[in-house]
Amino acid sequence: MPVGGAREILPLMVALTDAGHHRPIGAVGAPRVMDMIRQVPFNKPFIVGRELDYIREAVERGNISGDGHFTKACCELLEQRFGISKVLLTPSCTAALEMAAMLYRVGPGDEVVLPSFTFVSTANAFVQRGARPVFVDIRPDTLNIDEAKLESAVTSRTKLIVPIHYAGAAAEMDPIMQIAARHGLPVIEDAAQGVHSFYRDRAMGSIGQLGAFSFHSTKNYICGEGGALCINDETLIDRAEILRDKGTDRSKFLRGEVDRYTWVDVGSSYVPSEIGAAFLYAQLEMLDPIAERRRGIYAFYEQQLRPLADRGLMRLPVVPGHCRSNYHMFYIVLADAAKRDALMAHLKSRGVGAVFHYLPLHTSPMGAKLGYRSGDLPVTEDMAGRLLRLPFYYEITQDDQRYVVEQIGAYFLD
Repeated sequence: MPVGGAREILPLMVALTDAGHHRPIGAVGAPRVMDMIRQVPFNKPFIVGRELDYIREAVERGNISGDGHFTKACCELLEQRFGISKVLLTPSCTAALEMAAMLYRVGPGDEVVLPSFTFVSTANAFVQRGARPVFVDIRPDTLNIDEAKLESAVTSRTKLIVPIHYAGAAAEMDPIMQIAARHGLPVIEDAAQGVHSFYRDRAMGSIGQLGAFSFHSTKNYICGEGGALCINDETLIDRAEILRDKGTDRSKFLRGEVDRYTWVDVGSSYVPSEIGAAFLYAQLEMLDPIAERRRGIYAFYEQQLRPLADRGLMRLPVVPGHCRSNYHMFYIVLADAAKRDALMAHLKSRGVGAVFHYLPLHTSPMGAKLGYRSGDLPVTEDMAGRLLRLPFYYEITQDDQRYVVEQIGAYFLD
């Protein structure tokens, strides 16, 4: 039903006073209408285990600046669980991507191939070093980079290929890696949304030469702001440690390999706080329970919304059979942008925090400066205009999910 339709829920006109009398909504001391509507936010941070205990322990251990007990514990856990040669925690996924650009000495005149349907950091990490992003359209099913269109974007100036794994469903890494190998190009996986996702039983972040994780508060495993660089080419490890710690060999000093540390290369401050690492380690200890909880949330949405999808009113997410999702998000794809925007407004009026996702980078003001324009990537533009993300967080209740589904149904069926 369009917003403002005939059967839209009417606002409450009166409220009970403490004395049992009635007065109009809006009178002094009366509750507001929105306060009386159930509120289901889009996202909420959560505590699932020993987060606060570990923060206290980090303080008591005497090092909260970084690369302490919990930072090392997080890195070792991720390495062991996901088969990654070396993991370095960073302050953000953006920082990890910037380190990747530095490791491959990206500079002016270089080109980096990536999808336009991604967060700005995927492009910024390379653009800020002078490279030009070469945007490739996405597949209409998984919304990942279209591997069939990838090779035609490769030129003699191409430096890197950077696929992302949208919503925790893996990009088609086998053909991507094959194309990269034919042209002698490294692959950097933007696995910001892919922690604990798998492609043909291989973990996201473990397939390309490098990968980047995010532990932002909107992700599956969180510490507020945080990320990690995944290193699968072992020849990059030593320099990665140097770049991460302001261009110094401090890591070797901390391991007792040198008697002092000094400036040996370019670098920046990419070591995260030990406080964040302590919070994160408690979450990573719960990798499987968190994944199972999110699987249940995803499955409920999928089951409850399937009848509307079967009627052609929306499309549900697609996860190929050879991929194992981490259930990062649940989205629906509407018939057109107008219906998406109207449903989003309808849900907002009912207290439901549903949101759209990426605005394609090639249609942005910066994209225009780089010579791109609307119409260059038709699938990307079409899908971005029709996608709507639903509330999805660890502590969402089934009652709240049912309310979200009911409000979606009310829009279409009332």
